[in-house]
Amino acid sequence: MDEPILDPARPIIDPHHHLWDLRRQTQANMPFADELHKPLYLLSELLDDVNSGHDIRATVHVEADSMYRARGPAELASVGETEFANGIAAMGASGIYGECRPCAGIIGYADLRLGAHASKVLEAHLAAAADRFRGIRQCAAHDTDPAIRPYSSRIPQQLYLDARFREGFSLLAPFGLVFDAWLLEPQLADLIDLARAFPDTHICLDHVGTPLGIGAHAGRREQRFDLWRSNIRSLARCENVTVKLGGLGMHYCGFPSLRMQTRATSEQLAAEWRPYIETCIEVFTPSRAMFESNFPVDAITCSYSTLWNAFKRLAQPYSEAEKHDLFFGTAQRFYRLQLD
Repeated sequence: MDEPILDPARPIIDPHHHLWDLRRQTQANMPFADELHKPLYLLSELLDDVNSGHDIRATVHVEADSMYRARGPAELASVGETEFANGIAAMGASGIYGECRPCAGIIGYADLRLGAHASKVLEAHLAAAADRFRGIRQCAAHDTDPAIRPYSSRIPQQLYLDARFREGFSLLAPFGLVFDAWLLEPQLADLIDLARAFPDTHICLDHVGTPLGIGAHAGRREQRFDLWRSNIRSLARCENVTVKLGGLGMHYCGFPSLRMQTRATSEQLAAEWRPYIETCIEVFTPSRAMFESNFPVDAITCSYSTLWNAFKRLAQPYSEAEKHDLFFGTAQRFYRLQLD
């Protein structure tokens, strides 16, 4: 049974979730599918979560390699996901499904290694959802450890240092688009270098940099924490970077709460995640930090309502204005969400 909702009147923007239907995906083309708790997560499932007690006012959909176009140029296939998310947003904007505005912001995918040719992909995304499309996420998560299986088979090492990627990345600011970055903790130096090279491009680090706790990293969390913290401090000195506070329920992090038979309480989650969350808030400040659900991925650890209870426990020491930024204001500003 879920816990009572803490601080239920607090307005929240969930700035990071996915929608997908993976029921026909195979292990060959979706190598991480067996690690996902919910192969089906569409509007109905999202509404069940956002209406579970917390005051979720709007959400941001982040690319998930889902609903791609089956025909047409390969480089434009990802525009299908933006079209899909924009349709969900239009459904939500009708008011028929409640007050929450799902997919009020959309982060899509483009292979920025196309260099200057990526402009056609960005234009297509904007044409598909001009009022809601806000940027690109191209994941760099890579590790040679076979126990750590994100998109390793498809992502080259040091993607964010690649010259062709950076040629495409340079287009984002002129288009008025932001960049969501997902990588693993040992790769943080690559993002620091990217952020310094493009100070006019707004970047959001997803999942506090994904600290690892499985495979070769199992049992080394305390040993690696100081290095993670040092890199986070360096990244925070780049004023164009914001951080998402969440994603710690993923299997990569390997916290004790992962897949517990009796699901962890919000108190346990807050205790496990506190060193990472508090460090990020300290160095980025609440004006450049935002809590995120990362659902349905983090559903392997806890329910949606328990997750936000944990975040509210972690936010208790902060002022009312700071809490507003962490739960609402930072996300609204970063993604330029139109909620009126």
